Amino acid sequence: MKFKPADKIQDLQYFGEFGGVNPSISDSSTYTFLSAKTMFDTFEGNAEGCYLYSRHSSPSNLYLGEALAAMEGTEAANVAASGMGAITPVLLQLCQAGDHIISSRTIYGGTYAFLKNFAPRLNITTSFVDITNLEKVEAAITKDTKVIYCEAVSNPLLEVADLKGLSEIAKKHGLKFVVDNTFSPLAISPATMGADVVIHSLTKFINGSSDTVGGVVCGTQEFINELRSVNDGASMLLGPTMDSMRAASILKNLRTLHIRMKQHSHNALFLAEKFEQDGLRTVYPGLKSHPGHEMYKSMMNKEYGYGGMLVVDAGSLDKANALMEMMQEKNLGYLAVSLGFYKTLFSAPGTSTSSEIPEEEQKEMGLSDGIIRFSIGLDNDVERTYRMMRECMEKVGILKPSEAATN
Repeated sequence: MKFKPADKIQDLQYFGEFGGVNPSISDSSTYTFLSAKTMFDTFEGNAEGCYLYSRHSSPSNLYLGEALAAMEGTEAANVAASGMGAITPVLLQLCQAGDHIISSRTIYGGTYAFLKNFAPRLNITTSFVDITNLEKVEAAITKDTKVIYCEAVSNPLLEVADLKGLSEIAKKHGLKFVVDNTFSPLAISPATMGADVVIHSLTKFINGSSDTVGGVVCGTQEFINELRSVNDGASMLLGPTMDSMRAASILKNLRTLHIRMKQHSHNALFLAEKFEQDGLRTVYPGLKSHPGHEMYKSMMNKEYGYGGMLVVDAGSLDKANALMEMMQEKNLGYLAVSLGFYKTLFSAPGTSTSSEIPEEEQKEMGLSDGIIRFSIGLDNDVERTYRMMRECMEKVGILKPSEAATN
């Protein structure tokens, strides 16, 4: 049977302490024990259902983690206070001094900066490769390699990873395969294709209201237990703890994720097709012109579409900036980083979310100055949105005026 992530979320049912339809929020940093022996057993990890200290776990965080594990089809999950608070503990749990990581060359700027600039302080090195080229990935493996890391759909250029192919390479060489699925929740389910660990920034589509930051690590129960170990668990010892109030809020928003992702995808596909017809260089996995279109199609849970992320090349940084400023003035969205909001967000990633990547490397990967990354919102009338965006593009000289576009 086809994996149905939204059904997995829907099938979870929690009751509040007094019969509420939402689970009660655990507003405590520490928890009492009826006996000293139980406290000792909890420290040792041998007291099921007992809570020790909220940096380790809390009922609210475990509710959210259980729902996200169900969504990704993994045994367990651990939530964190940010996306980077999920990514960095995973890599530090899997690697130690002298180890090597293979990463996609196009990834979120924060992850790139961690791997490129911070991990070498711990004598952990990374090779950045074209993740869509399986031969290059395998050729980069050394005797010290421990992890293959990628994003299912990459930030910001929307490259699509062959998750099954990468998983096979990882298993062949005894490596762990870690996938950041932030851009494609519900649409792609990496664990069903062999990913050992699936990560999300909950800040984005999953929460959907740009009012909090959060992250999650989904994997086997054994690996999640290792992350939370009081003795040597990276998530426990580095302290990226999510607040219980935020966990409860995200859990509520998670219930509408399937509806939102369908609308994000519907709107993004409509705009991508229009922009491409207008002659703009447009990057969107739902377009047949996208190099990864067939790969995405082969992996996707079809009802959720190709996601809400869209890239357009305005031709130059000056034109890109002028367009974004005008679109914000016209209430079409916000000139802001991040993604997954109900309103459209847009930014020039070369000078924002990917600015950590050196200019030469940006050029090598095709990240030109005029690139605008759109996180398409939940607009009800996307045809109206297109007309207004096109008018802005005409005014700043990206497109020539067209009568047909205003009919």
